[in-house]
Amino acid sequence: MRASDFKIYLRRILIIAVVIYICYLLQTSIFSRFQLAGVTPNILLCVVSTYGFMKGKRHGILIGFFVGLILDVYSGTYFGVFALIYMYIGFLNGLFKKQFFGDDLRLPLTLIGASDFIYGIVSYLVLYFVRQRYSFGFYVINIILPEVVYTLLVSIFVYYIILHVNNWAEKLEKKGSDRIGTY
Repeated sequence: MRASDFKIYLRRILIIAVVIYICYLLQTSIFSRFQLAGVTPNILLCVVSTYGFMKGKRHGILIGFFVGLILDVYSGTYFGVFALIYMYIGFLNGLFKKQFFGDDLRLPLTLIGASDFIYGIVSYLVLYFVRQRYSFGFYVINIILPEVVYTLLVSIFVYYIILHVNNWAEKLEKKGSDRIGTY
């Protein structure tokens, strides 16, 4: 790996890390104070889904794993559960990379909504069903569906911000590789 490739790769990692950090802070501080129907939006799931279908399976898996690991460290529940859930969500969204078109909102909103719904069901199975709390219908109606709706509303803004950050980063990468090629 050339030094210029390493710089580009490191810059991409730092940009993604900053996006994850900002979204984590938003999810845990600001949006935790603005609950609607007793739920908060899952902004980190928007990040994992967005990078998954924008960049592909590998990015989705890696970003999902690290986002889940951050949540595992700070949640205090079963360690590794969120890393595994988010990793699979990133992988599943990465399968749709070829169908992705930047400005079309239908695919991103559909995938983010489906990912949040799957996340809610898996979270119920892992965190509640195991403890013999069998009120699945109540959980779907009062927690999963309101969270999906709230996440979808917030994800419109989060998606466009991530899309613009990604386009900006790609322009920087292209500009840097063009400069390197001229010397």
